[in-house]
This record gives sequence, C-alpha cells and structure tokens, in this order.
Amino acid sequence: MIRTLVGIPVYNEARHVEGVLQAVRQWTTDVLVIDDGSTDDTPMELAKQDVEVIRHARNRGYGRAMQELLRRAAFDGYDWLITMDCDFQHEPAALPMFHEAIARNDADVISGSRYMADLGTQGSVPADRRSINHSITQVLNARLDLQLTDAFCGFKAYRTLSCSNLPLDVDGYDFPMQFWVQAVAYGLRIKEVPVRLIYNDPSRSFGGPLDDADNRRRVYDATLDHACARWAHRLPMPASCMCTTS
Repeated sequence: MIRTLVGIPVYNEARHVEGVLQAVRQWTTDVLVIDDGSTDDTPMELAKQDVEVIRHARNRGYGRAMQELLRRAAFDGYDWLITMDCDFQHEPAALPMFHEAIARNDADVISGSRYMADLGTQGSVPADRRSINHSITQVLNARLDLQLTDAFCGFKAYRTLSCSNLPLDVDGYDFPMQFWVQAVAYGLRIKEVPVRLIYNDPSRSFGGPLDDADNRRRVYDATLDHACARWAHRLPMPASCMCTTS
C-alpha cells in the first residue's frame, strides 16, 4: 500500500482554511499543515480542524515550509508527499488524479501544470506572473534539458525516497529554481499532469520586494544561476555555459 501525505503550507488564509481542509479530508485523512507565522485568524481556524499542524512563530518562507514538509513526510514513513495551496487555486478534487499518476510508478516528481492542457480558467492571471512563469520555464528547459510547461505550480507530488534528502536550502518563493536544478542533478524522473488554471485573488502579495516584478525576476535568475553553478558537474552541458544575468 502506498502511503501518501498531503502537505499544505499556510500563511494568512483564515477565510479558506475550513473549506479547503474539509474538501481535502474527503480524499484523505493524512494531512499536515505548516502555518508559516500567520498573523490573522488562521491559527484559531486551524485549531478547529482535525489535522496536524506545525506552527512557525514567524514567517520563514514558502521554501522553508516545503523543506519541512519533505523531511516530515520521510520521517513519518510516507512514500509520497502531495503539496497544495490553501486558497482554492489548487482543487482538492484533483487529488485522485495525482494518486493515479503516483500508481503508475514512472516518476519521482509529478508536477501540476496549468498550461499543458486547457481545462478552463477561473479568474484573471496577473500579466507579470504569467510572463515571468513563461520565460523562466523556457530558461529552465534550455538550461536543464527539460520539457516543462509550468515551472511554478505548487500542486505537486514528491516521491519522498527521492526528494527528502535533496540539499535544499532556499527559503523563499525562489525555491522552485533550486528544486528543479537539484531534481535534474540527482537524476529524478519528472512528469507533468494538467490542473485547472485558477486565480481567485490577482492582487495577492508576495510580500516585500518580490511584489516588484523586475526585482522578483532578478531574484529568480540569481537563485537559478547559483544553483546551476553549484551543480554544474552533474547537469547537462547547457547549464554550465548559460547564464540568465548579464
């Protein structure tokens, strides 16, 4: 029997916590929430739910929450970790599709893609986010010899045996840049599955300087360049001779 944990990083999602967790528990009881230092009523809402919660005293970043979820899934003996957001931009009803992909046993990372198939769009995607996603995805494909269609979707399944020991240490929203490089460096098998494109809140903030699109792109490029330089000896040749910054 394949044991799968659903991991949900949460930051200031008081209005969505109850609905998302009720929907997730229709498919599984193995749920772990990382409350990353929420300052709204999220902790009180989580206290009403029958799920395990790890709370950070302060906001430590999306990447740190992902590292913690991977370590915890491995420590507790789960074969797979499925991660999803807590704002209904990732549909709990898609969890069975991830379980079906896991059962095929032909991947170490199963990444949701909002762009590989037209499953319908809900809401308006901010132009800067879509542009950065598209351009960064192209850069990753060129540098790492990948065929991704969506580099930033957080709706993913990770084989814990393959992923939990990656030396991940990027704590912010630039976490995917390091993760993709290490996934290739360690020879992980990567598959994409289609998920619906949903943007319920186009005004959602990254927080701090990342709200500026140009600065956000610079941060992503710098993290990617650093990761490629660190693992150049284990990457396809293009990664060691291409640089995203001038």
